Amino acid sequence: MHNELSTAVESARNFSCYLADDTETLKFGEKLSAYLKSGIAIHLTGNLGSGKTTLTRGMLRGLGYSHAVKSPTYNLVEIYEISGLYFYHFDFYRFNDYLEWEEAGFREYFNADSICVVEWPEKAGDLLPPPDLRCIISVLDAGRQIEIQACTETGKQCLTHWKAISR
Repeated sequence: MHNELSTAVESARNFSCYLADDTETLKFGEKLSAYLKSGIAIHLTGNLGSGKTTLTRGMLRGLGYSHAVKSPTYNLVEIYEISGLYFYHFDFYRFNDYLEWEEAGFREYFNADSICVVEWPEKAGDLLPPPDLRCIISVLDAGRQIEIQACTETGKQCLTHWKAISR
């Protein structure tokens, strides 16, 4: 993996680095998964094809899931159970109205016993619980830039552990 530390930009609540390709994005997700715990919510933002599902695939692999991971674009949510942990991967790209989130009954999935990763969270308006971590993925001419923002104390603890180990 490209040494993300050489191009990392950090602050107390942010971490940013360059990822050259899908392989690095998968590896980054695998590493990040080591600091995730039940009850955490992660919002992924970025254009179509920016690597949101690839990052999620890496997180799932890092948690020990070895089967195929598909985008939940058509199902809205893919559910994974890994060693008693529920991992919900949402994709709200197809929402036309933010109230569709409420009508779908997804509120109960956001609880202390699960990890929720949400692609296109803006499509649910302000109905979603606030994220612990927000990952913003930007496509560059070559590769992509990922910025992780800690939005809660839980997110800050996760990011602090990530940065301490990554040094």
